[in-house]
Amino acid sequence: MTTNRQENADRRRNGRGGESAIVPTVLRLGVVVLFVIGQARSRPGFGLTGEGLVITLLTVAVAVALLVAILLPQRGDSPPPSFLGVPVKIVAFCLAVLCAVGLDTMANDGPAIAVLIFAAGAAAVRHPFPHSLPVGALGLAGLLTAGAITGDMDRALSLAFSLCLVFLIAYSIRQRRAVRNAEGREAVLAERARIAREIHDILAHSLSAQIVHLEGARLLLRADRSQEALDRVERARDLAKNGLEEARRAVSALREDLPPLPAALRALAEEFRAVTGRECTLLLSGRERRLPPETELAVIRTAQEAITNVRRHAPGSAATVRLGFHGGSCELEVTNPAGDSPGTPGGGYGIMGMRERAELLGGTLEAGESGDVFRIRLRVPS
Repeated sequence: MTTNRQENADRRRNGRGGESAIVPTVLRLGVVVLFVIGQARSRPGFGLTGEGLVITLLTVAVAVALLVAILLPQRGDSPPPSFLGVPVKIVAFCLAVLCAVGLDTMANDGPAIAVLIFAAGAAAVRHPFPHSLPVGALGLAGLLTAGAITGDMDRALSLAFSLCLVFLIAYSIRQRRAVRNAEGREAVLAERARIAREIHDILAHSLSAQIVHLEGARLLLRADRSQEALDRVERARDLAKNGLEEARRAVSALREDLPPLPAALRALAEEFRAVTGRECTLLLSGRERRLPPETELAVIRTAQEAITNVRRHAPGSAATVRLGFHGGSCELEVTNPAGDSPGTPGGGYGIMGMRERAELLGGTLEAGESGDVFRIRLRVPS
């Protein structure tokens, strides 16, 4: 897992200066180069005096502004460079739009309009709405003003409509990206919560009980009750073995390579028989099918906790595990009669944890005595 995180971090770092960053940079440079070439071929073209000089200066201004707006690097998480409180990139976009409107007014057969629309769309895609809106509004106002000056309002209105359409499309693309990013962050947080829950279950169920037994063994050794201390140590060893097995199951779940539910429940039943010497009957009903990994894990964890509770609170008792697939739900039921001797006193958070798992999946969990048996029933959508 650490290796994957390191690889992802390296990929992100290399992406800024590597191949993933070179391609869009080349494309953006290509837009500027095509604009300059197109403007050079338009009429009137570049010159060193009069109208040609104005067109040359406006073309250079547009090219430089675009280069600043689309290629100015962002240093990590530091705030973007600004001018009078306005991001420099937005200032560059506005300058490019104004100069493009001026170029189009002087030579309306050139590529200036394409650059204007590109600048408005790029601003809407790359920057928040409060920053990109002035770019689009400035372009819209410039087109309408130029149309009023030249007397060609039909063309100005058509271009203004195109500008608004491109701006809205670009803004919707940015919104979709933001939604995907938010969903990705939520998925990461949910996965972290799932991992934390698995680790907590393992530690709370195994290590805390080991500490209790080892502490008891220490006190018994001080009292020269070595045989009882040995029993405590053996119990702690068994708990450690079970905890290791739980850790392996958790890793399998995180890798989404859990065994099928019936196989996992058979393994739990065999473990119960080996540890207690009592029968653990597994009954299956319905058509078996695979469930989502988090659902299968919840069923396995519930069965594991329920069977562990039988060993702790009803020693000497047999257990019955029923797994059923019915329509759109999966149902697990673990029952056991009263034990032959008093079990380990105390409660804990086992049933509460099982209930929380069920609720997270939209299911329910019932636990309590029913007649002469104790029953735990889990129902989850499948």
